Amino acid sequence: MSGDLAVTVLGSATPYPSADNACSGYLVSGGGTRLWMDAGTGSLAQLRRHIRLDEVDAIWISHLHADHSADLLTAYYGLLYADIRLAAPIPLYGPAGTAERLAHFLTNGPTRSPIESAFEVHELHDGHKAEVGALSLTTSEVAHGIPAFAVRVEIGGRALTYSGDTAPCANLTELAAECDLLLCEADSATPSVDHHTPENAGDTATSARARRLVLTHAGPFLTPDDAIARAATRYTGPIAYAAPGSTFRAG
Repeated sequence: MSGDLAVTVLGSATPYPSADNACSGYLVSGGGTRLWMDAGTGSLAQLRRHIRLDEVDAIWISHLHADHSADLLTAYYGLLYADIRLAAPIPLYGPAGTAERLAHFLTNGPTRSPIESAFEVHELHDGHKAEVGALSLTTSEVAHGIPAFAVRVEIGGRALTYSGDTAPCANLTELAAECDLLLCEADSATPSVDHHTPENAGDTATSARARRLVLTHAGPFLTPDDAIARAATRYTGPIAYAAPGSTFRAG
């Protein structure tokens, strides 16, 4: 199936939002399908600038750190107790234990909160594949010290890969092979066992032969300009930073 593939940045801050930048959240669109990719703190409000919550076709969560998943809590209230009347629960792809983690936080009495009334939960694993409307999703496990995943989204021969949070690893490089756009975290100013530095992001993009690199999730000790300059020492293709509100097209 042919169609445009684009990602709009809802937020790219870490480990907590700034006044003008939510935590990790992205709206991926292609072929009329809308995927909310990571639901970090503040990203739901930004999502609503573009679409209603009940217009989301699916949600994909890389891992359960709060700066990537906290707005699932407020999304639950929006889906069940506000102005939305769901025709069916929204498919939610996340690490094993996602439903119980949500239920543990949202249950305030002897009866478990009805998580599955809001979300149709699917647990991710290495090599997981899903079809979400017009989009094909392939997930790989990555190196973040807890269950964590990266995803490749494809439509009509176009592909974008999102790293989630991870140190450099072979699974990410393989998943991103020859993708049109690599959305890669660059959290760490210094080498880390859990995250990429900007140089690492450049190396991953080069090794994967990615056609474009978009840096995201730069930590509090990096500026976007610094991150781009450092990544450019390892990658010769086009590089941008995932500024909130920006949209990038694959291909």
